Amino acid sequence: MKGKVYFIGAGPGDLELLTLKAKKIIERADVIIYADSLIDGRICSFAREDAEICGSSTLPLEEIIRIMERAAREGKLVARLQSGDPSIYGALWEQMRALEERGIDYEIIPGVSSLSAACAALRVELTIPGVSQTVILTRRKGRTPVPEREDLKGLAAHRASMAIFLSISRVEEIAGELMAGGYPLETPVAVVYRASWEDERIIRGTLEDIAPKVKECGMKRQALILVGEALSPRNFLPSRVYGEAEG
Repeated sequence: MKGKVYFIGAGPGDLELLTLKAKKIIERADVIIYADSLIDGRICSFAREDAEICGSSTLPLEEIIRIMERAAREGKLVARLQSGDPSIYGALWEQMRALEERGIDYEIIPGVSSLSAACAALRVELTIPGVSQTVILTRRKGRTPVPEREDLKGLAAHRASMAIFLSISRVEEIAGELMAGGYPLETPVAVVYRASWEDERIIRGTLEDIAPKVKECGMKRQALILVGEALSPRNFLPSRVYGEAEG
């Protein structure tokens, strides 16, 4: 028998943001591997009673691949649950390459990104006519390198709406680099911690003052930084008229 692996976007946190297709695969799965440090464990309540369930927070990539390969060779359906959408900072490429090298079939089920959840919490649209029509998704260099052509200072020259992932611990350096690159110091910034979770928290400010605000709250992980004029309250006056939303 030939098994299959499904990479599933489990959404940002709120179980009700799980897609119907994702839930259906979880209910059918023989083996579930989920990012237990980032995903609500209650998601496993959708699984069959006899399903094999593995948390992946302490597993090296090689072990995760071994579990998926073993199950697939046995003709089983594997649900690999990843937070948000797996195509955005999901370490998906390494896993897909490993499965392809082993001749194992797989499919990707997209999910709601933490970016979408953060924007919903903030009640903002990042693409406002006349304000910003471009959104940059990036991260600051750290243990994971970033191509030199994508450094924050260079990206800041566009002054587009920007979402910065996996970088909250370096918010002071980020603010400095963005201002050095072209954003005015009064540019609006919002930090959303654990978007869509019950303990979600929002900090608003500007590039000039966001760093001390974040430091005061003690945020060090699981927070998304949003930057740009689209976050400014003055862009949401009742008199503003919009055309039909583009698909």
